[in-house]
Amino acid sequence: MADYSGFRRRRSSQFRIGFIHLPFSNVRFWSKVTKYFFFLLLALVIATPLLFLWYSRDLPAPGTLVNAKYSDATHIYDRNGILLYSVYQDENRTYVKLGEISKYLQEGTISIEDKDFYKNIGFSPIAYLRVVKNFVTGNGLGGGSTISQQLAKIVGLNDSSRTLSRKIKELILAIQINQIYSKDQILEMYLNNIPYGGSSVGIEAAAETYFGVHASDLDIGEAAFLAGLPQSPTTYSPFSGNKYYLDRTQAVLTQMLNDGYITQKQATDGMAEIKNYTFSQKEGGIKAPHFVMYVKKLLADQFGEQAVETGGLQVTTTLDYNIEQQAEKIVNTEVAGLKDYHVTNGAAMVTDPKTGEILAMVGSEDYFDTANDGNFNVAISDNRQPGSSLKPIMYAVAFEHGYTPATTVMDVSTNFQATDKDTPYTPVNYDGKFHGPIQLRFALANSMNIPAVKMLARVGIQPVMQQAYNMGITNWQPTQANISDVGLSLVLGGRSTSLYDEMTAYGSFATEGVRHDLVSIKKVTDNNGNVLFQEQPSQGTRVLPADVSFLISHILLDNNARSMEFGLNSWLVVPGKTVSVKTGTTDDKRDNWTFGYTPSYVVGVWVGNNDNSPMNQAISSGETGASPIWEKIMSFVLKGKPDESPAKPDDVTAMQIDAFAGGLPHGGEPTRSEYFINGTQPTSESPIYQSENGQEYYVWKEADPVSTDGKNRWQDGINAWIQQNHSGDKPWNPPSDLLNPPNSTPTPTP
Repeated sequence: MADYSGFRRRRSSQFRIGFIHLPFSNVRFWSKVTKYFFFLLLALVIATPLLFLWYSRDLPAPGTLVNAKYSDATHIYDRNGILLYSVYQDENRTYVKLGEISKYLQEGTISIEDKDFYKNIGFSPIAYLRVVKNFVTGNGLGGGSTISQQLAKIVGLNDSSRTLSRKIKELILAIQINQIYSKDQILEMYLNNIPYGGSSVGIEAAAETYFGVHASDLDIGEAAFLAGLPQSPTTYSPFSGNKYYLDRTQAVLTQMLNDGYITQKQATDGMAEIKNYTFSQKEGGIKAPHFVMYVKKLLADQFGEQAVETGGLQVTTTLDYNIEQQAEKIVNTEVAGLKDYHVTNGAAMVTDPKTGEILAMVGSEDYFDTANDGNFNVAISDNRQPGSSLKPIMYAVAFEHGYTPATTVMDVSTNFQATDKDTPYTPVNYDGKFHGPIQLRFALANSMNIPAVKMLARVGIQPVMQQAYNMGITNWQPTQANISDVGLSLVLGGRSTSLYDEMTAYGSFATEGVRHDLVSIKKVTDNNGNVLFQEQPSQGTRVLPADVSFLISHILLDNNARSMEFGLNSWLVVPGKTVSVKTGTTDDKRDNWTFGYTPSYVVGVWVGNNDNSPMNQAISSGETGASPIWEKIMSFVLKGKPDESPAKPDDVTAMQIDAFAGGLPHGGEPTRSEYFINGTQPTSESPIYQSENGQEYYVWKEADPVSTDGKNRWQDGINAWIQQNHSGDKPWNPPSDLLNPPNSTPTPTP
């Protein structure tokens, strides 16, 4: 007889739930889970009405929504309490019936904001699940709002915070609204209460402000543009300095097309209309408009669009309107005088390097000249070529590597290609000349290109990009792709940057190598005086040794050192003041820069054209373009202030050196004084001085770290320059045994 005992034991140890077999030992566990789940569900059923009652106790009556007012305006002030801008200070608002609003506007709003508006009960369960997911994963409580919820938030709730409590209140009020009002009434109230940016509240005011028409007359393109604004009026405003509204309008038109409201041709024509439309804006009461719009965007990012539009924020900024007003006037006047140079725009910034606080931000020569994209903020645009303006960062890296201001480089025509198969790279100097032996102090002060490229080749592209990135040049992050993309042209403007970033970098030089990120907001309170944000003093981040920073600053303030290119009476001189200054101009004259600083102020200026077209080739660093603007602004901010020089660190020493070759004094040759970081001082005469048979010769040799095919193209350039300029000068033509002694390899000497 068969033994089924084992089978019975296996069967008795399992429990079946439908098609699932669970071990009998787990039945008790799952029974407990089921029981707990049942009680949890029961508690939720009981708690939900109580929760709704609790949060409903202080909600406004839905019937009062039509009469809601925008009484809490956000105010933006300068550091001294001068009002720069007030949201809704001149509120423009006209209530219109739904039948008086363009059908395209209604459809566009529903498509982009709440496509199931006519079907839902005031909220979207699926969207709320996303909200819960975001909350659980730590991504905030944004998203998930229907038109009913937005209406509740805008006109029914004073609380603009992003909290769970407010989300619950918003949900409850939205449900109540849908119980009392029809969908058409809700849409009408929404379109008449939603902010469309600036002082425009409601669709009638928005239609008049942006297009000069009534809400009933809006066509497809205009309607799509306006339907996209409420999500973020600050970001999508055509007056914000960017053109994000184009992508937003396209998104609305695409959604309308997908929802069957319009045809493809209507979508295409509507987009073309907005692309070609010129928005106009009257000045009104706004001061420092580029700065205000920049701050308004920062506030929206931090506190939410709703808080900025209706939250009654009181914002104290870092701006000094006295400086801002003067800087705007100078930029406007000087750019107007550069029309013959095909210069149509300019930008300027002033900062306090000790704190990073922005004292002035002029984003263009006239913010309100919208025909020429005046509201575009060039100061924060990162698509400008720096020219030579960032060479000081490369030289700072060189000084950290042991090179000194007395290191001598041959400024001669040089081919920087690696092999004969590569494309030749032979940069030229700004003045089109080659100056032969030149020490780094004079190479930097006069912004010579060939010495800069040679030094970049010696110290390496990656360390220079890393140093620039550390100092605030965000677009110079030294990824492999970025390094490969730019090559040795880096120090001649080969990679774009922004006025904003360069202000951070030059601030690091001004503060002896300590970086302070730029800040624009000092304090934010709500309409009850509660502090929402307070700027905290920062110690900054050291990004450069103080001794290296001093060397750079001293070279840039040395008017004698730069006189070869700029003369002794250029616009780089601020009478009676010690100021470090550097210019930069791209080879094709598309961008012209001047940056200068003291320990207390940094001033940066750019001139050019928004469309990136070249300026007149007569634009000259130090004589025209950015430099006169810079000098006038710097003179204004320093007026009445005590003169300040960069502090010399204890480990920096001055000594007399050979003025020609940079070593210890040689014979009766002229000498000059130079600063050195301790340990880098020359200990002997320059090795260029060599003698044979009583005759002294100059032996100029440089290694070529670029060529990989065994050639020394640097030395070829030196030899060619000597042959052209000193073929008959015996000291310049040493015998071959001195020029190429056995087992010798020419190497650069720091």
